[in-house]
Amino acid sequence: QVQVVESGGGLVQAGGSLRLSCAASEGAFGTLATAWFRQAPGKEREFVAAARWSGGNIRYEDSGKGRFTISRNSAKNTVYLQMNSLKPEDTAVYYCAVGYNLRQPELADAGRYRYWGQGTQVTVSS
Repeated sequence: QVQVVESGGGLVQAGGSLRLSCAASEGAFGTLATAWFRQAPGKEREFVAAARWSGGNIRYEDSGKGRFTISRNSAKNTVYLQMNSLKPEDTAVYYCAVGYNLRQPELADAGRYRYWGQGTQVTVSS
């Protein structure tokens, strides 16, 4: 069982930045895929960004391209989501997910991720 814990959410004004962190109980980021999803009130969960570290594959949802960056610190077993130029429509609960043996086309598929965190709230005010 892999424990996944997100942190770093908060309230920020439009145009501001936040960095979310995802800490995993096992240091296996080198062989796993890690993703960020988000869910706004009344909306379906949607893909934000993902990385398959062993293959060097990174994928972003279109609205986050150029604004969001996924990265990792292997020594700390932590993955980050740097979010810049935030917009009110980025307001949501952000979830980190970890999965095994994903292929690049599967990175945006929530059903392929086995372990999920509890989520961290991001609120962007206009």
